[in-house]
Amino acid sequence: MNGLARILIQKNHIVSGSDLKRTDSVGKRVAEGLTFFQGHAATNLPADTELLIYSSAVREDNAERQEAEKRGIPQVRRADALAELCAGKRLILVAGAHGKSTSSAMLAHALRAFGKAPSFYIGAEVPILEASAHLDTGEFFVIESDESDGSIDLFSPEVTLVLNVDAEHLDYFKSLEGVLNCFRRLGERTSGRLVYCVDDANSASLFANRRNVAGYGFSDEAAYRVTASDLRPGRSLFQVQFPNGESEIFELCIPGMHNVSNAAGVIAVLDHLGLSPRESAAALKTFRGARRRFDVVYSGEELTVVNDYAHHPAEIRATLAAARSVAKGRVVVAFQPHRYSRTRQLFHDFTTAFAGADELFMTEIYAASEDPLPGLTSRSICEKISARQDAVFCKTLPELRATVAASLEPRDLVMVMGAGNVEEVAFSLAEVLRMADDLRARVSGLTRVKTFEPMSKHTSIRVGGPADVWVEPGTEEDLAAVIRFCREHGLARTMIGRGTNLLVKDGGIRGVCVHLGSEAFRNVRVENGKIIAGAGARLKQVVAEAKKAGIGGLEFMEGIPASLGGAMRMNAGAMGSWMFEAIESVRFMNPDGEIRELPASEVEVQYRNVALFREGVALGAVLKGVQKPPEEIGECLKKYSEKRWSSQPAAASAGCIFKNPAEIPAGKLIDELGLKNTRVGGAGVSPVHGNFIVNEGHAKAGEILQLMKKIQDTALEKRGIRLEPEVIVLGEGF
Repeated sequence: MNGLARILIQKNHIVSGSDLKRTDSVGKRVAEGLTFFQGHAATNLPADTELLIYSSAVREDNAERQEAEKRGIPQVRRADALAELCAGKRLILVAGAHGKSTSSAMLAHALRAFGKAPSFYIGAEVPILEASAHLDTGEFFVIESDESDGSIDLFSPEVTLVLNVDAEHLDYFKSLEGVLNCFRRLGERTSGRLVYCVDDANSASLFANRRNVAGYGFSDEAAYRVTASDLRPGRSLFQVQFPNGESEIFELCIPGMHNVSNAAGVIAVLDHLGLSPRESAAALKTFRGARRRFDVVYSGEELTVVNDYAHHPAEIRATLAAARSVAKGRVVVAFQPHRYSRTRQLFHDFTTAFAGADELFMTEIYAASEDPLPGLTSRSICEKISARQDAVFCKTLPELRATVAASLEPRDLVMVMGAGNVEEVAFSLAEVLRMADDLRARVSGLTRVKTFEPMSKHTSIRVGGPADVWVEPGTEEDLAAVIRFCREHGLARTMIGRGTNLLVKDGGIRGVCVHLGSEAFRNVRVENGKIIAGAGARLKQVVAEAKKAGIGGLEFMEGIPASLGGAMRMNAGAMGSWMFEAIESVRFMNPDGEIRELPASEVEVQYRNVALFREGVALGAVLKGVQKPPEEIGECLKKYSEKRWSSQPAAASAGCIFKNPAEIPAGKLIDELGLKNTRVGGAGVSPVHGNFIVNEGHAKAGEILQLMKKIQDTALEKRGIRLEPEVIVLGEGF
């Protein structure tokens, strides 16, 4: 519909249109003169509307179609309008179940490159053509056909390129025989040359013995025969022998044997239209592909992300073969099935189509215009596939995005596949990777910048989805650069200590997570009877240095499994003592990246909250104590340790999960409510201490949150007490 709108605007019609959301390509049409309405409503039809054109995916009960019916406004399908618009041109039709967009784009690009000024209408945005459709002055009109609703019968081309014939769109055709009859009729309506793939059995059965046909492919029976090929990362070299016996070498900058085959068909059409083999070779060498057709949206040293429209099992196999030919490491697939009818009809084929993937993640079916079919879900496909290879079902796109991101390893090629809105995952992953590249350019080589870092590695309860970007600054100057970078780009910045009182949701953390784990932030030294420590130092390290120097009063920190910076941000406490009782002064970096120092007396401290560190970053502190013999300090540390281990579970936890209400300690309340050992999935209330939820194996953050809510609901219902979380909950859920 977008391409049709462009052609109508080029013919000086006044055009308006509506869709559920405004995309970048819609924005381009608006710049050209389109009036756009977001959402569908009867009021979208201007008073002087003369014609309503609709996609076959839009039902009769659509508000605008009903309004047009009420006002007597004529309505036509998209294909009917297109057939009228190409009248008077020499029509070249590209047909088939798979590969049409790329092949149509190749044809249009080659004809344009050699001054033929073709008009074209393609089912995808083509960056090298600057649009998906264009009306030009030349005699040729290249059209990508649409067999899905039978509207291909409206076109009588001079030249037809049939790439393949497959059991596709069976919701309309009912059977393969129905598809074959459609292509049989197309052959009869082709007035000039029909070019077909001899390697495709269905195409060969229809066209091999017809007049005015030319076959292409790898078979010896092909008039345009691919005699050699060399698939390399980023390009494909191949040789084609022409009917007169001459040969030419061609180069494509898009991968895959299926693209080599389709290019041979394009070459055969161009030869019929009068382009020499050398001209065709020069044009195809500069072709860069259609959007969502092996569309590399990010390529870097660590990862490659590809966005692809493949949604039929045959397309999936071909695309994965292309991916395998260029991948430097694993091929990781994120797939969204398209339409319930297609998924049901090709269910078995889908279960075997992903053999080329090292890991497969599949989300729920994209309905398009269809109603759900009872009992049919992507989960059922995953269950069949998982018998032979790794396959993970993710109910939503956010879950798919987070699960794929957390699985990634260096050198992976990520294939995001499907005809629905799954491309949002590809764009999101690519955006993060580009952001990380930009950040790396702003810091020194001492700083570690990682993408999609699983937060389960950085929380004591061992759960949490991936952080988009994980940064460990190597110097204070690098930290200042990170802070300024986040502010300039409007990125959320999250400081992460040792993650001991932290619960990160399964969707992970957007933006940049900063961890002061490098040597520059971990130093601890003694000066004039005081401890001077960096924010990244573990409290155990601080206590150990204090003991050696005979500085007492800091023993309570032994039981706080945190870094100094994290403990300062929360004013952590244990054994009846609190961090800021032991701090003389703090050193921090403000939101402008400037370093400041303040005496502790000027820092506003609240329960589990220090306002200074909401935007500022703790760099370190001077800690005061009292002179005490090391042996006495050691005895105190031993007593505290024994008390802690006797009352707290050893299993993975985030410490006390709830704040103590005024009426009763939270642990005692949970015990009295009989909730010890209560479980949700892999999360359970500790039998040792009721205020601890432990990860009993492979718990999800969502399960821990469900268990927390169950405890809160029970406490409110049975005792009228509202329990507030003490654990810090961050990130995105799903």
